[in-house]
Amino acid sequence: MKNYLLLLILALPFSGFAQKTINNYKYVLVPEKFNFLKQNDQYRLNTLTKLLLEEKGFTVYFDNAELPTEIANNKCSALMTDVLEKNGMFTTNITLLLKDCQGNIVFKSKEGKSREKEFKASYNLALRDAFTSLTETEYAYNGSTTAPVQQTAAVITTVATPVKQVTEAIPAAKETVAANLPAGTLYAQPTATGFQLIDTTPKKVLTLLKTSVQDYFIAENGTANGVVLKKNGDWFFEYYSNGQLNSEKLLIKF
Repeated sequence: MKNYLLLLILALPFSGFAQKTINNYKYVLVPEKFNFLKQNDQYRLNTLTKLLLEEKGFTVYFDNAELPTEIANNKCSALMTDVLEKNGMFTTNITLLLKDCQGNIVFKSKEGKSREKEFKASYNLALRDAFTSLTETEYAYNGSTTAPVQQTAAVITTVATPVKQVTEAIPAAKETVAANLPAGTLYAQPTATGFQLIDTTPKKVLTLLKTSVQDYFIAENGTANGVVLKKNGDWFFEYYSNGQLNSEKLLIKF
């Protein structure tokens, strides 16, 4: 009986750790630079990460910003974001990690991939692909953080450090590929039901839903519903507005 109670007591800490989920956290901190990049917010990846986490429902701050007292006094009340890159010969591979203050992984995404050759588009598309794992995971903050409170001797004040601007020369091969792409090109990122078309901002422009007809999609852009179809080798978005049929030519990179 004593041995059973001892085993039960020893198992409690591990049980608590196993139950830790993203639902225990309201706040997420995003670094200003990921380790595999050379510049702060290079290719706007850090900004995109912050926006996508906010879309999920988290309250997100850059880790060098002025933080609310709740986080400044106890960093364990927030998840820390990390984005990893795995080198690939023909693909960009990105994985999203959310960690607690002790470095334990609370959430790990699938490996997002992109075969786009232009750096900014490839990294952005791969990151969005990785984020589909988080999008498909239910999140509702439950009001409690299952993390130890950091012991602090005084109130912590976070001061933003001025960032020194660094100019990086992008290899000529990549510049040539980007220059050869027509202005206004939209990148098709696969989803469970079709594609979402993204510009280089990056911003979602259109959502495409598959149909039983090849090269024919149900489409919506937030203000209009219509179809995207291929005619004579070109893509068009067709929709009605005020009783008038509109047809807009699209440049899509699949």
